[in-house]
Amino acid sequence: MDKEIVVLGSGRVGSAIAADLARDEAFQVRVADRDAGRLADLRERHGVRGERVDFSLPSTVARAIDGADLVVSAVPGFLGFRTLRAVIEAGIDAVDIAFFSEDPFELDALARENGVRAVVDCGVAPGMSNLLVGHVDGLLDRTDAVAIYVGGLPAEPTPPYEYRAVFSPIDVIEEYTRPARLVANGRPITKPALSDLELLDIEGVGTLEAFVTDGLRTLVRTIDAPNMVEKTLRYPGHAEKMRLLRDTGFLSEEPIEIGGREIRPIDLTAALLFPIWETREGEADLTAMRVRVDGTVGGRRTRYTYDLLDRYDPITRTTSMARTTGYTATTVARLLTSGLWERAGIVPPEFIGRDPESVEFVLAGLRERGIGYRETVAPLA
Repeated sequence: MDKEIVVLGSGRVGSAIAADLARDEAFQVRVADRDAGRLADLRERHGVRGERVDFSLPSTVARAIDGADLVVSAVPGFLGFRTLRAVIEAGIDAVDIAFFSEDPFELDALARENGVRAVVDCGVAPGMSNLLVGHVDGLLDRTDAVAIYVGGLPAEPTPPYEYRAVFSPIDVIEEYTRPARLVANGRPITKPALSDLELLDIEGVGTLEAFVTDGLRTLVRTIDAPNMVEKTLRYPGHAEKMRLLRDTGFLSEEPIEIGGREIRPIDLTAALLFPIWETREGEADLTAMRVRVDGTVGGRRTRYTYDLLDRYDPITRTTSMARTTGYTATTVARLLTSGLWERAGIVPPEFIGRDPESVEFVLAGLRERGIGYRETVAPLA
């Protein structure tokens, strides 16, 4: 019997998710979103059914997912937690890429009680980065250090910010304002986002800058390593400009009075930035990621490195960020429907990474879609 899958959200990534799932004859796919134009495009190009839904109204989520066997949530981050709660309360399995700020484990007891498998943070990073860290952590006798570098970028630097937003621009700004959680010398610490700048050479791209952001997420809790950090990759010069905006108050959410009216600086900044950052139709992008895990196995210090470089697909007109994020979600959705993963509860991707059969399933599914992670294993002095 066909599985009914509902995709919540039809942005660039949500649309890529729906289109990929719709290619599978075992699935009946429908999409819920408030944007009629996007829904019409999905229907015309991929034959996907759509329903107009406003997810700012919690009562509408239950209606949108009624009858589903599995839900993929691709709503904006600020709606993510309550949307996932509604899916779990309905007793439906979920794959979530909403990247909300709340602790997903707050929903673990509810998911277990309802027999729901809810895979959270299931994109490229967080997502595949977590899965690979969990995989290597299971191979090592002891994990000493984790470093994740990742960035979604235009194929060429784009002035004046050397950047285009390849996912929700408001989520990008939140990355730059939210304190970053790291682990240093065995202790969780926080640092300001955009700090600890370093340069990194990426084959096929060149030199990029890397700075800390709050991307470790569940790894801080689930991986026992004394040192862990996640850094965002951008073209050189971007971080300095964003720090200037942040440090001079342009990203503040505190209202200020101008001409007798109160406005939030972040709202003005967003209104000015988003048209500049918007990715144009057909504009090429890329995704670069490096996951590095150091530890000891069999008495030998060893480093595992995974490298990814993915580019815009001009044939399907799918951005690289939509490919690497969305196809991770669709592959994990297939993992759940295959019955290979049966554990109920909140499932961060690093849990899946501890099961070798599931890891190979996910990596094989991504390879079929032209997304390959290159593994390097090398001894450390």
